[in-house]
Amino acid sequence: MPKKAKELSALEIKKIKKAGLHAVGGVAGLLLQVSSTGARSWILRTMVGSKRRDIGLGGYPDVPLKQARESARATREKIREGIDPVEERKAIRDQLKATQATLLTFEKAAEKFITQKQVEFRNKKHAAQWTSTINKYANPIIGKLPVSDIDINHLIRVLEPIWLNKTETAKRLRGRIESVLSWATVSGFRTGENPARWKGHLEHVLQAPSKVSKVKHHRALPWQEIGSFMSDLKQREGISAKALEFLILTATRSGEIRGATWDEI
Repeated sequence: MPKKAKELSALEIKKIKKAGLHAVGGVAGLLLQVSSTGARSWILRTMVGSKRRDIGLGGYPDVPLKQARESARATREKIREGIDPVEERKAIRDQLKATQATLLTFEKAAEKFITQKQVEFRNKKHAAQWTSTINKYANPIIGKLPVSDIDINHLIRVLEPIWLNKTETAKRLRGRIESVLSWATVSGFRTGENPARWKGHLEHVLQAPSKVSKVKHHRALPWQEIGSFMSDLKQREGISAKALEFLILTATRSGEIRGATWDEI
């Protein structure tokens, strides 16, 4: 029968400085390992089936003597129950890695989606608008959340503050969030219904955009006056007058005129 190690006190443990393995008693196989650099850690040396295992129980003094002995007893109990603690830890680590691999924040999902879809956007400005609205209104609230956790309550927190006074922006934002979450579902990062969908879902908790946003158009210029108006416009200095003239001649949207670059002309 092997000799039982003397049960050392916490003070005696503290005084051990010599490099090597030191039996501390209290639990069979519990050792204090001291490295050549002076770092100290707990090791439980024991048999698991037919294999000898050196099982790490943490560093000293972060893990004090009392806790090390409790961990060693619990580990031995698992072995008696037929559990290999080393394999169990490995399985837990592997599961954690697998779980983390499937966790994707909304912010990162939006970046990936926009990058993949850029070729489909009309121009660089369109892609920039997607990024801008998501960064300004969505990311401060749901940006750091895993896409798998986002639900209707999060969407209401994002949309409700701007739904009445910035209805058009809010409507576009909702559609963009819906697209990002749909991409995340297809890509395997979330399951279930899309909480950003309008029909049969958000339409029941948010007012219809058509009922909220009343568009009031400016009175149209009579066509008989367009000639004199254009003549007067040509005489005006400044970029605004030139932009308006260009808009009239090309029948282009005002937003496209303001954001136009020379390579688009």
